[in-house]
Amino acid sequence: MGEERRVHLSKKAPEAYEALRSFSTTVGRIAAEAGIDARLREIVQIHASQLNGCAFCVRVHVDAAVKAGLDADVIAQIATWRESGVFDERERAALELTEAFTFIHEGGVPDDVYDQAGGILSEPEYVALSWVLVAINAFNRVAIAGRYPVPPRSGAPAVVSPDAAPPATTAPRAPHVHPEGDA
Repeated sequence: MGEERRVHLSKKAPEAYEALRSFSTTVGRIAAEAGIDARLREIVQIHASQLNGCAFCVRVHVDAAVKAGLDADVIAQIATWRESGVFDERERAALELTEAFTFIHEGGVPDDVYDQAGGILSEPEYVALSWVLVAINAFNRVAIAGRYPVPPRSGAPAVVSPDAAPPATTAPRAPHVHPEGDA
């Protein structure tokens, strides 16, 4: 991404960002209570971030996915899930739902997607995943608008500042944070 500075939304309007962070925590609790495990949450958050082109959130959620036990093969297959055999029926329904929510401006959640997901996921699971997708799409927009950097790694996990974004809806745990920016 470009080198120009962008306004760092979480620093310029911390009360709004804190509300988004709080929302994310609530969504994570709802997801956990509905039985949405870390594997599924991270799969859909990686995919939404891929579709939105949010490299920063892809990195954050790949790191979280590894911590949740996903291996490199499963993570690599997310972008090509329709052609891959590594996802079960529930994960495939969630990935389809991810695409509908991410591209919601293209006609909402189509009836066939809604019906398919509803035939596989319980109502609480559908509701929880829907909120996970609302949250990750919001975080993607914050990171993309601010052009949060994703520098090459030198063999160590990315270093992030403690005053940025939490990991969108990944269950109650340490916050996902965005790197400090001068803007």
